[in-house]
Amino acid sequence: MTAPQTGAGSDGGEEPRAGRRGFPVLVLLPLVVFAALAGLFLFQLMLGGNPQDIPSALIDKPAPDVALPPVEGLTADGSQVPGFSGADLAGKVSVVNVFASWCVPCRQEHPLLEDLARVGGVQLIGINYKDKPENARRFLGSLGNPYDRIGADAAGRTAIDWGVYGVPETFIVDAKGMIRFKYIGPLNPGSYRDTFLPELKKVLAEN
Repeated sequence: MTAPQTGAGSDGGEEPRAGRRGFPVLVLLPLVVFAALAGLFLFQLMLGGNPQDIPSALIDKPAPDVALPPVEGLTADGSQVPGFSGADLAGKVSVVNVFASWCVPCRQEHPLLEDLARVGGVQLIGINYKDKPENARRFLGSLGNPYDRIGADAAGRTAIDWGVYGVPETFIVDAKGMIRFKYIGPLNPGSYRDTFLPELKKVLAEN
C-alpha cells in the first residue's frame, strides 16, 4: 500500500499556500482623500483662481466702526503715532492696510505703501494685527513708517469685523466712510500699478 504524499496537490505540485495578507488600503484612504482635496484647493486659489474674486460683503457699505489704541511707544518726529477710530475716516479718502511684523508678504509690499504715502489727498492708516508693540516698532523702524495712523489690533477682533481673510489686506475707503475696494494679499508692482492705483484714482475723482 502506497503511503499518502504530503505537501502536494492533486496534480503532483505543491499545495497552494494561504494567500498573502492584502495591503491595508483603507488605512491610507483618508490620507489620499485629504491630499486630493488639498491639491484641488491649492489649484483653485493659487493657480486657477484669483484671490480678488473672493466676494466681500462690505463693499459699498460703511466701514465698521473701530476704536483702536496706538502702538505703544511708536513715535514720529518725537510724538506718538495716533491710533485709529471710525471718526478718522470722515471727510477724506483713506487707504487702510492690515499688516503685522511677522508677516513676510507685508515686508515685500512695504515699498509700495511708502510710494502710496506720497499720493496726494490720501491718508494711509495701518491696522497692526496680532502683534507685539516692540515687534511692530522694530518692523517699522527698519523699513520706515508710511502710515499716518496705526491702530493696534492685538486681539484681532477689528480684523474680523472688517472681514479680513489674512494679512496683508488693503482697503480703499471714500470720504463718506464707505468701503469701495478691497485687495486681498500683498500688493506687487503689477497689481499696484494696474489694479490698485486705478481704483484709488477713481475714488479720489469722486470725492
